[in-house]
Amino acid sequence: MKNVVELARRLMERGIDVVDVLLTALSREDPEGAIRERINIAEAYMAECREYLDKGDPVQASEKAYKAAEEVIKALAEKFKTVEYQEALREGRWYTYLLSRASKTLASQLGDWVLDGWNSAYDLHVWGFHEGKLTVDYVKVGVRKVETMINEARGIIIKQ
Repeated sequence: MKNVVELARRLMERGIDVVDVLLTALSREDPEGAIRERINIAEAYMAECREYLDKGDPVQASEKAYKAAEEVIKALAEKFKTVEYQEALREGRWYTYLLSRASKTLASQLGDWVLDGWNSAYDLHVWGFHEGKLTVDYVKVGVRKVETMINEARGIIIKQ
């Protein structure tokens, strides 16, 4: 098991999203299971986000909210087989521009809550995480939009 953890660490150092690779592999055998797992991961990121907010760490809270939104977009894009999902499969990974495009495709199908959640998350990623310019109070505003996106997505994924 130690070798597996070391391998995963080395892959992540090279920029490979190990979780995404595993979920893509799971999706081949159990697409609905992979989609549900992405929502579970999004919820886990939001739990971490709340912990960071409680500790007064807006930088890490911002990044966890962004990661949660990424997982929601990926889950919905796979669920609805968007063109961006197909492109991510061809490319072998999700790029940020594909996530952005997917958020707009999904918003046109599902409602503005998708775009609101993604835009808030991306704002947190840039201004909260990379630039460190947002306080906890500002981060909380964006986090609410991401939480709405997770809740709406869970309802769609569980319902269908």
